[in-house]
Amino acid sequence: MTQLAENALPAPQVGWINMIHNFSDHAANERTFLAWVRTGIAVIAFGFVIEKFNLFLMTIARSGLGGAADRLRLQTLSGSFSHFDGLAFIAVGIALVMLATVRFVRTTRMLDDAQTHLAKGVRTELVLSGVLVVLVASYSIHLAFD
Repeated sequence: MTQLAENALPAPQVGWINMIHNFSDHAANERTFLAWVRTGIAVIAFGFVIEKFNLFLMTIARSGLGGAADRLRLQTLSGSFSHFDGLAFIAVGIALVMLATVRFVRTTRMLDDAQTHLAKGVRTELVLSGVLVVLVASYSIHLAFD
């Protein structure tokens, strides 16, 4: 038992703080950053899936399997719009990750600053989220009506 007491951590001294200043705020900032990065990576991955799916549809359409109507429908699904929708998702995902990084660094600097700052700069996130909603809606409509 004496060996455990010797290896134990020293008792905290008065006035001794073993914490990062505003730790909970910094941790919340980091969690928010990681959530945005996860979302961006998911959007990028979805863009890659769409691109691969388009290549798959084009391959099947060119292989000559099925009737002429089936081949025409597959060519329509893998048409000109389909070449850009996956790339658009990839671009929006990359923009999300870049925006998240900029916001994380800016918020970290503001948390370390002693001054009070106004919450601003939310418009960019709203615009990017709106673009993502439009992309998803247009891709869904494209798949539903083609």
